[in-house]
Amino acid sequence: MWLLRRKGPSGFSSSSTAEEVTDGIDGTGLTAIVTGASSGIGSETARVLALRGVHVVMGVRNLEAGRNVKETIVNENPSAKIDTMELDLSSMASVRKFASDYQSSGFPLNILINNAGIMATPFGLSKDNIEQQFATNHVGHFLLTDLLLENMKKTAVESEKEGRIVNVSSEAHRYTYPEGIQFDGINDESRYNKMQAYGQSKLSNILHANELTRHFKEEGVNITANSLHPGIITTNLFRHFNYGNGLANTVGKLIFKNVQQGAATTCYVALHPQVKGVSGEYFMNSNLHKPTQHGQDVDLAKKLWDFTTNLIK
Repeated sequence: MWLLRRKGPSGFSSSSTAEEVTDGIDGTGLTAIVTGASSGIGSETARVLALRGVHVVMGVRNLEAGRNVKETIVNENPSAKIDTMELDLSSMASVRKFASDYQSSGFPLNILINNAGIMATPFGLSKDNIEQQFATNHVGHFLLTDLLLENMKKTAVESEKEGRIVNVSSEAHRYTYPEGIQFDGINDESRYNKMQAYGQSKLSNILHANELTRHFKEEGVNITANSLHPGIITTNLFRHFNYGNGLANTVGKLIFKNVQQGAATTCYVALHPQVKGVSGEYFMNSNLHKPTQHGQDVDLAKKLWDFTTNLIK
């Protein structure tokens, strides 16, 4: 469709691929973590970052699937530097173990891509008794970021290179609960709506990046934090929709992105020089985009920060 080819100020459009938006960029010497890298846009993000010379650590729930992705990437690009480590974002114990193992590895950390996610699941609680979508999409990444921040700060100083945190959010943040975040009913099954709960978790990704930005500016830290909408992509996120496969087969070619296009904005925000010094922003189609009023609410971001900090204690 012609609309997909309309370029924004960055020079890229919704039809741009991850390889196109990183063309000519040398990521040699950088180390990145990509969560949820065993499938979909996560695996494509890992592949393209490795193609640009970045050392990629794949945080994956299924180690066998992660190793298969690593093997595929290395077969295509023998010089790729890829590691896989087990990570279940729905479990704080798993997140803490991942962070501890990562620190023990001695790896620096320039780029943290909080990509993993689940979508519109039936109501359920995580191992930590937190609603599953909020736990996986937000709390797990909030804790992971918190545990790795000292490494990122140290790396930014020693490498003299800007650190970047990239939260993969969604335009679904526009369809959250009326109050934005249902602080008093996160675990209330009677008030649970699977799509609004998904929107709530994706709004949380935006607010997390915004509040990180405020903290970084106060501390004078050379790290940025941004969020983004990758696009509507035919990945296994749709497995909880009865109509998902049929929809993808009938109209998918017209309105959905492929995985190569879906990973583009993530790779753009993680690597492109145009994004240097940019923080607390929301991107779509590798261009700046405006989130909802909730997504720009400073007080809501602070409240979410305090609320989540209490959850991870």
